[in-house]
Amino acid sequence: MGDFRKFSRHEPKYKLRQGTRIFVWRERCRKKGDVLAQFRRMWYHAVEENLGRRSCMEYNKRISAIAPGDEVEGYYILKSANPKVAANGKPFLTGALSDKTGTIELKVWDYPGPLGTGDEGKVVKVRGTAGEYRGTVQFTAGRIRLAAEDDPVDVAALVPTAPIDRTAAMDELRRWAASIEDGDYRAVAEEMLDAHGEALAAIPAAKSVHHAFLGGLLMHTANMMRIADFLAGMYPETIDRSLLLCGTLLHDMAKEREFVFSQLGLATDYSVKGQLLGHLVMGAQEAAETAQRLGVPEEKSVLLQHLILSHHGEPEFGAAVRPLCAEAELLSLIDSVDSRMEIYRETYDTMEPGTFSPRIFALEKKIFRHE
Repeated sequence: MGDFRKFSRHEPKYKLRQGTRIFVWRERCRKKGDVLAQFRRMWYHAVEENLGRRSCMEYNKRISAIAPGDEVEGYYILKSANPKVAANGKPFLTGALSDKTGTIELKVWDYPGPLGTGDEGKVVKVRGTAGEYRGTVQFTAGRIRLAAEDDPVDVAALVPTAPIDRTAAMDELRRWAASIEDGDYRAVAEEMLDAHGEALAAIPAAKSVHHAFLGGLLMHTANMMRIADFLAGMYPETIDRSLLLCGTLLHDMAKEREFVFSQLGLATDYSVKGQLLGHLVMGAQEAAETAQRLGVPEEKSVLLQHLILSHHGEPEFGAAVRPLCAEAELLSLIDSVDSRMEIYRETYDTMEPGTFSPRIFALEKKIFRHE
């Protein structure tokens, strides 16, 4: 489990628990002959033992199981970190911690650093107490530092992965690509899958919100391909199945270049191109280049680019253009359905039956989990 003696001696030492006026008089105790300080040190240790801090501290507790009042010490991913300054002029850190079971809000008061946005996605060791703020569990850390190389970090317990068989899902994508009847669209689909298959199988589909775990983009794409294939069969007179399946397969492939990934493989930020262009524009550009290289007629290339550029539905949601053909309309709806259902799935995993969730930003509402 490690200990916190590795913490910098210059880091502030905080209260042992809320409501208890116990402070570490560490610097004063170093002064030889300071009898009062020595007495305070003895008193501190005695009260600490009486409070039973060591017996009630829980180590590496799953985030999904952390409840208000829990005292926790362990290793977690620093999902976000935003240094701020309070109204009284004191610096503090706000952000979030995560493991494979979920995410929890983080606060570190009177904290001048050194951790900040540049450390997002890294593993940290924390010690602190969980509380509740506006109906949401919040973790207030008394101590925090980056994990050292020799720390006993269980990465498998921290990094969330898609609940799918990734090898089987990739084989499924290849079968769908091979099933595309139109030779031009099939050639583009197989060429792009060969170029991006390794990344597609590994990376998250998003920085947060939905499918933000290893293999998330593969899970999202495979789900959408199943829905697209089904709906193309329902509307054969309206939908060009070849165009829809090719556009569905390619729609998020440029996320490989849109994000910056941590050493653990999670998306921690947007790349420069991700911010200036975005995955819709980059994806459409690569689709056009691939189509040109393969000799695909321009009309087909333009339609495929249109599906990629419009798959967010409306400009207010990030679409470069609105969907103007049936396949583009259907792709945007399929993308929305799978994204929203994943938000429900991940939120339900944190809820008890018969309860409401807090308001979910991406859905703009709270949700109810029934029996």
